This record gives sequence, C-alpha cells and structure tokens, in this order.
Amino acid sequence: MHEISFSRRVPPDDTHERPVCNHCEYVAYENPKIVVGAVCSFEGRVLLARRDIEPRRGFWTIPAGFMELGETTQQGAAREVREEVCCEVEIGSLLACYSIPRIGQVLMIYRGQMPSAQHAPGDETSETKLVAFDEIDWDELAFPSVRWALRDWRDLSGEDDFAPRSVPDGVVHQPLPKTGPLPNTGPLSASDAEVV
Repeated sequence: MHEISFSRRVPPDDTHERPVCNHCEYVAYENPKIVVGAVCSFEGRVLLARRDIEPRRGFWTIPAGFMELGETTQQGAAREVREEVCCEVEIGSLLACYSIPRIGQVLMIYRGQMPSAQHAPGDETSETKLVAFDEIDWDELAFPSVRWALRDWRDLSGEDDFAPRSVPDGVVHQPLPKTGPLPNTGPLSASDAEVV
C-alpha cells in the first residue's frame, strides 16, 4: 500500500495543471462549486437572513448555499430557503448567474415568491426579516453577490421576459493561484468590496 500523494502537473492530453496521483496517475479534477439561492419576496419586501456561521457571521444575506447531488438548481434553491429561513417558496425565473472565478463558484440566483409572510431562522441563521428595498442596510450585507442579486431583483421587478443578469460591469476578477488549493469556499472580506 502506497501513501497517497498528489502533485500538480499537466496530465497527458490535457491543457491545465491539476492534482495527479504520484502512484496511479489518477487526476483529481477541481471544478467550480455551484451555489443556488433565491431573492424571496412577499408584497414587495425581500427576505434577509442574518448568518450564524462563518464566513461573515452576523451579516445579512439571501438564502443560498451549495447545490447537492441529485437535485436541480431550482430544487436546491427551494431547499436552501427551507433550511435557512424556514419557509416554503415558489421558485420563479432565474434572476442571475454570477461566475466568480476567484473563489471557484458559480451562483445561480432565482426569484422566489413567498405565499405568506411566515419565516423563521434555520440552523445556520440567527435572525430573519422582511424589508422594503429602501430599508436594506447595504453595509451589513455579507457578500458583494448579495448586493448584486438584490439590485438585480429591484431592476427587474415587474418584468417577466428578461435574460438572467451576470456579474456587474466593472467588477475585477482576480485569477486563481497557480499552485496550492483552490479557494472554493473562502470568505470574502469587507475589504474585497467589488473585487471578486
């Protein structure tokens, strides 16, 4: 039995450096993680959740998280809503697809229509609230992508026929490191601002 060890190199017939087993040549592909979520609304207000986990514990977000195997993106978004804010929601059209190479994530954010104003904190949430758009405390939002999603929700309010939004113009993407682990779940700090 060999000790498991990998080194980063370009496998035969490939173009990218990847972790390759030093004994059997198994290639461990590193691919972006898919995050699914929803901007949930009821009577013109949006539902926010205060994070009770790191990264960014104590800051406000929309219900979103990593997609699970065996579910569609819409099912994943509805599951995240149930888990984080304890409410059922009708998942509507895809609001935005944000590709964030720096952290190795693709976010698929949907419109979510709440059938009632009922909501409550889930296991990863300390507080939930429905707020009008002009009541959002923008400095207390957890990530730039939350800002983008809320603004896209407002900008597309009342529209049914639209192309999903993407990362706003002017956002600087930083490249992934050439060596070392990919930052798939690394936190964005407040100093990251609109740099992703």
